[in-house]
This record gives sequence, C-alpha cells and structure tokens, in this order.
Amino acid sequence: MQELIEKLQKEAGLTEKQAWQAITIVKDFAKSKFPMFGGAIEKAFAKHTKKDEEDFLD
Repeated sequence: MQELIEKLQKEAGLTEKQAWQAITIVKDFAKSKFPMFGGAIEKAFAKHTKKDEEDFLD
C-alpha cells in the first residue's frame, strides 16, 4: 500500500493524508458498485491496517 501512497504523492501531488483519503474513497466506491466483490476488494486493500488509515484521517 505504501507504494500506492507514494505514487499518488509523486504523480498527483497529494499529501500523504490526501492519498489515504483517496484510496479509502476508491475502495468504498468500488464496494458500493460491486457488492458481490466486497470481500475481494477488502482483501486487496488489507495490506494497510485500520489504525494506519485512522492515523492519517484524523
């Protein structure tokens, strides 16, 4: 997940907090549009922990 965070920072000019927020938005959007893949989507994003995410979104 850190690789994606760094890519968003470098290529989109986002801060680390903004990158985490963007990832969370995309993950939640994908789950809402494709609920039958919710488990797979969660698993794909599971490399970061909830605590890591909360640290950046506070």
